[in-house]
Amino acid sequence: MILKGGEIARYLARPDPSRPALLIYGQDAMRVALKRAEAVKSLVGDGAEEEMRLTRMPGAGLRKDAAQLLDAVKEIGFFPGPRVVLVEDTPDNAAEAVGVALAEWQPGDAVIVVTAGVLTKSSALRKLFEAHKDAVTAPIYDDPPGEEEVGRWLADAGLKQVPPAAMREMMVLARALDPGDLRQTIEKIGLYKYNDAEPLTVEEVALMTPATIEADLDELIHIVAEGRHAEFGQLMRRIEGQGTTPVSLCIAALRHFRALHLAAADPAGPGTALSRMRPPVFGPRRDRMARQAQSWGVAPLEDAVRTLLDTDLALRSSTRAPQMAMVERALIRLAMTPRGRR
Repeated sequence: MILKGGEIARYLARPDPSRPALLIYGQDAMRVALKRAEAVKSLVGDGAEEEMRLTRMPGAGLRKDAAQLLDAVKEIGFFPGPRVVLVEDTPDNAAEAVGVALAEWQPGDAVIVVTAGVLTKSSALRKLFEAHKDAVTAPIYDDPPGEEEVGRWLADAGLKQVPPAAMREMMVLARALDPGDLRQTIEKIGLYKYNDAEPLTVEEVALMTPATIEADLDELIHIVAEGRHAEFGQLMRRIEGQGTTPVSLCIAALRHFRALHLAAADPAGPGTALSRMRPPVFGPRRDRMARQAQSWGVAPLEDAVRTLLDTDLALRSSTRAPQMAMVERALIRLAMTPRGRR
């Protein structure tokens, strides 16, 4: 079974223990690790390692000792309960060993969870799992988490009352942070709201947001929108050093320029348009964005949005071009775009 779209997150939150094996693969190692941890915890619960119900092995070792995977799958545990054999960072040349274990798997054996990096369509691992009638394949993309997934993380952190306004802010945060930082932020919000029965507010989300990353990211996009290209390089290096992903940076820029385009095209004027947006833009930030929208004009902003959309699509494609360099080039081009063409 090949998972697609929203069913990937739903399945990995509650994988079927009757299926023999699960392949989780993707370009972003952090995203793969988070999904793997979520799936394994759901399959075997807490305390599995202490009870020796979770066996870990490096995938690279299977080429020299293929039998170790089958032995681990068939092993009878001392403690009762479900078991998982986790094969991490699995290279394509381990497909034969995984295939043997899959062929010999019987109900009651340990579930096999295999993780890998980028796998092409011709990958032996992908072909093995995708052709198997009971195994599950879960490709992990660089898309930000959806509202359903973020809602589940909030609930796991004890945050049961999240009004729509607060959820909108969380989704903005989901597009600005990588999943690992987002999970840590949600856990921090959960600790802050411990034993607090009041609903989560927008102000509380803002209070717990990683300030340095958010402020630097916002300032970089303002620098681009205001054509201050001489200041671009230094701040770009700082943001890159903070671990901001190319996709997160592109999405944040695209969101900003879409807002500018809507503001510039509104007959009521940019300031009024920004105030009416959901979530609305207020105060000095609204005034600053209104000036940017007036400076650019509708036609250049359409071109800017198109440039960022093309960059976003290129980032999510199979291109081998350096991703951060692609985003940096697009942003520099926008910073140097002449303003005021209507």
